[in-house]
Parts: sequence; structure tokens; C-alpha cells
Amino acid sequence: MKNIFKKIPAFLLIFTFYNCSNGDSLPINTPVNTTPPIVEGNLPRQLTYLALGDSYTIGQSVCETCRFPEQLRKKLVDLDPKNTYTSKIIATTGWTTTNLISAINTENPASNYDLVTLLIGVNNQYQNLPFSIYESEFPQLISKAIALASGDRSNVIVVSIPDYSFTPFGKQSSNPAKISSEIDNYNAFAQKYCLEQNIEFVSITDITRQGFTNPLLVAQDGLHPSELSYSYFVERILPKASIAIK
Repeated sequence: MKNIFKKIPAFLLIFTFYNCSNGDSLPINTPVNTTPPIVEGNLPRQLTYLALGDSYTIGQSVCETCRFPEQLRKKLVDLDPKNTYTSKIIATTGWTTTNLISAINTENPASNYDLVTLLIGVNNQYQNLPFSIYESEFPQLISKAIALASGDRSNVIVVSIPDYSFTPFGKQSSNPAKISSEIDNYNAFAQKYCLEQNIEFVSITDITRQGFTNPLLVAQDGLHPSELSYSYFVERILPKASIAIK
């Protein structure tokens, strides 16, 4: 009988060890992985930006780093320095919508841009081209911009046409009021089309209409926007651009 009671503690010890080794509890001193998971949004990204347009995009009469696409690129870097941004410009002074379509077709750029901006139409107006050309070709350019932005319309931003009648050059024209009225028509058409197509439209025309009250907004050539004016453009474009690249 004494031998039986001596064996009971040993049996209980074995039973307890068996339960602990087969339960859900971690063994004592087992290390726990405390490394935080990698969140994709925190990883550095290589982002690309394509600017389509004319003299207002290429930055006629201002330095290469002064034009609005380059100012916008720098601001995007400031918002998230871990990312890198490369930019490409397809624009030349004097281009109409027809010229821009031809240039895009010729260059045939990649169709994987994270951001695409479009500012076009002033030379259609300046050259007194039929408004019907813009009505036909602006939608074509929107389609091309969407295709170049990886097919994502939320990555496309249209910028309104500046009003050059509020510059020394425009003031010398025979009818500055007519210039403003026609540019309003161009911008109204573009804005309405963008609204229908769910494309971001950023209006900067009112900034350029301060050219007489603030001459610093006009470049030295007396016609195009200055670096300061472009910085104001970017202030309005940047919030939309930062959303697009996310």
C-alpha cells in the first residue's frame, strides 16, 4: 500500500508535463517575434510625372527649374522625401491641340505614368482657329492622357488656360476683352468636359488676371507667367496631385 502512494506524485508530475507540452501555451523562455509588419505605404516609391502642353508648360521665358511642372515635382518630394520623382515634358511654345496630339503620337511615351497634367488651348485661341477644333481635339487629348496615366483617370489633372490679355503684350492687342471672353469659352468647355468625365480640373486663370495689379506675375518677356505666378499655380495643383499619386 505504501508503494502505491509513493507512485502517485510521480504519476501526477508526468500527467502535468504532458498537458503543458500539448497545450496552446508557449513554453517558458520561448522568444516572441515583435518585429512590426512591413506596410507597403511606408516603402520608398519611384513615381513618374508627365506634363503635356505648350509654352505655359515648358515655361517660356523662365528657368527650367522655375516652370510649374518642375516646381510641382519638387513640392511632391517635400511632401514625402523618401520617394523619388522623375518627370517628362511634352510641350513647345506655340503648340495647338493639333500639334500636341501629333507630338504624343510621334514620341509614343510609356503608358505607366503616376501623374499626368494637361494645359493646352491658348494657341488655338491666339491663332483664331475654329473653336470646333478644340471641341474635337480636347477630348482626344483627355483620352490620351488617361491612357498614359496607366488608364487611371484619377491620375490626370487638367489646368485651365491663363489669360494673356492681362500682360503688357495682351494690352497692346486691338481687343483685350475679346481675348478674355474667348479664353473663358475654352476653359468653360474644358471644365464641363472634365466634370462629365470625372477628371480633376484646376483653375488658375484668375491668378494670371492679376498681371496688371502685380507685375511680378508676368515674365520678363511681357507675355508669359513668371516663376512667382507658376508657384501660385502649384499651390492649387499640389493638393490634387498628392491625392493622385497615392
